[in-house]
Amino acid sequence: MEYFLDELQTTVRDLARTIAEEKVLPVRAELDEKEEFPTEIMKEIAAAGLFGIAIPEELGGIGGGAFELCLATEQLARVCGGTAVTYAANFLGADILIDNGSEEQKARFLPDIASGAKMCAFAITEESAGSDAAAVKTTAVKTDKCYLLNGSKRFITNGGDAQLYTVIVCTDPGKGARGLSALIVEKGTPGFTFGRKEKKMGIRASSTRELLFDDCVVPFENLIGREGMGFFYAMKLFEKSRPGIGAQAVGIAQGAFEAALDHARNRVQFGEPVFNFQAVQHMLANMAMDIEAARALIYASARTIDSGLQKSGNLESAMSKVYASDVAMRVATDAVQIMGGVGYMRDYPAEKYMRDAKITQLYEGTNQVLRNIIASELRKKY
Repeated sequence: MEYFLDELQTTVRDLARTIAEEKVLPVRAELDEKEEFPTEIMKEIAAAGLFGIAIPEELGGIGGGAFELCLATEQLARVCGGTAVTYAANFLGADILIDNGSEEQKARFLPDIASGAKMCAFAITEESAGSDAAAVKTTAVKTDKCYLLNGSKRFITNGGDAQLYTVIVCTDPGKGARGLSALIVEKGTPGFTFGRKEKKMGIRASSTRELLFDDCVVPFENLIGREGMGFFYAMKLFEKSRPGIGAQAVGIAQGAFEAALDHARNRVQFGEPVFNFQAVQHMLANMAMDIEAARALIYASARTIDSGLQKSGNLESAMSKVYASDVAMRVATDAVQIMGGVGYMRDYPAEKYMRDAKITQLYEGTNQVLRNIIASELRKKY
């Protein structure tokens, strides 16, 4: 379909696709097998300027938004979901700073993020704070000279490999969600270390680590915005970032579909390509329709958020992430089915797409929790 991309958007899409096909495709199986962080690929992405997509031009970026990020993420995910989320999570870490940081903080941190000199990560999840994001237990106690952080974060994308972390902490335990704040914590800060690296079903090229804080010293000037606003900042962040997860899902689905279609055209059974069998044709037709519908919803959601014309994008972003991730899981599963025995083998890409697709239904809000959010927003709207 024609989505009427402007010159910048077309350039972003084409650059990301070129990097995916020329740099990611030859090594994706190896990265997945070794669970290896895609350092060299991130350098290629940085050299192309794609780390500056959503950062203002005056701070070294290209001034795009959620839509441009979706375009790049989709193309990377079409080849490797792990590489795509490594890239996209950089913006998850930076966006609270972009929207709520002081001018001094933006000037200090954002140019390095835009150039790719430093990667960023976002940390809110804990052992007891997953879907219940307000249940953060990591504390930041104010002393005469600094904040002292104590606690841990779990399942943090880019953990250990990023240099900058925006961390949601509890600064006032008696206030619940209103007692949470956002701090910038730099790698190498005294008292800040890393725990285990998780071994995952999919997106294995992506680093997922535990963050540990033991009297971690954070200066007052690293507070983003105001104390007590951390939960609000995080929820607004998710409104903007969920279409990006949807774009990752669409990319995974597109890659799986293309693998299945190519196999169906070339695999001969009973004297003819399996594409000629109506059962397979119907599966491929449904896959193609679902992907295009998911893509249209993601793009519309991202453009709505970027327009700034709505007070909240919660409904659209939740709908787009849920629908696209469900499509990705369904399409990837059908791709394995169409490819039969070889689809189950690790020498072929279908099984990786299936493993990578599953996480899109889980992170940045499980699809069950997001359906609750959708229902809540519908109640307000109608």
